[in-house]
Amino acid sequence: MAVAAAIAAAQVILDVYQRPIHVVTKDDGSPVTEADAAAEAVIIAHLKTSGLPVLGEESVAAGIIPALGDRYWVVDPLDGTKEFIKRNGEFTVNIALVEHGCPTMGVVLAPVSGEIFAGDAGGAWTGRVVDGQATERRAIHTSLLPRPRIVASRSHGHAALEQLCRTLDVESDVSVGSSLKFCLLARGDAQLYPRFTPTCEWDTAAGQAVLEAAGGVVVTLDGAPMRYGKGELAFLNPYFVAAATPALAESGAAEMQRLLA
Repeated sequence: MAVAAAIAAAQVILDVYQRPIHVVTKDDGSPVTEADAAAEAVIIAHLKTSGLPVLGEESVAAGIIPALGDRYWVVDPLDGTKEFIKRNGEFTVNIALVEHGCPTMGVVLAPVSGEIFAGDAGGAWTGRVVDGQATERRAIHTSLLPRPRIVASRSHGHAALEQLCRTLDVESDVSVGSSLKFCLLARGDAQLYPRFTPTCEWDTAAGQAVLEAAGGVVVTLDGAPMRYGKGELAFLNPYFVAAATPALAESGAAEMQRLLA
């Protein structure tokens, strides 16, 4: 269901991508395009048959916040709107199932490349969308290197990142937009993703589900698993670190705390 919803939304997004993009600024200062709302409507229609509530970024922006309960969908119809506007292809469709505060299933699809990532209790996989179908599926897992590779945000960097790289003896850094950062960790291309700037739950839920299904972890700076359903905080996440292993997450979170103190 979630895979089909993501593929349908990606087609809507690509239709807009192929023509001049009209950009509007939301109340929080972030950009939004017609593709965001159109893609979310398609996703919600696909997920409706599940009977579960949907927490969608554009719905929340419009003041539509359903009673969530213990099981619900979290949707970012176009994660990386800035990348979409730049036309660099580094944006994704994110759909996650959250159960009891934890993302247990996630789908991340990059419409331009057709790359798709998914994860649940059965593990994580990647593939490519061709003619509306996910093909070439293969299992993916996190990996370790003697010196970790770090993945950072192309649009949301931080001055402390350079110091973190020195302290943790990072081999190299890879800059990429949207939830693809989680997916690079899940596929073993990088090992660490420290987040020093704000995110919302729809930005991270699907990527976290994919990464954790591949063997990785996502923790806040106190070392606790990142939780969902924080309506009292407007669904904002604290700073966090995503990593290939619990040990790397622990050392990354400790160093982030030190740098931000």
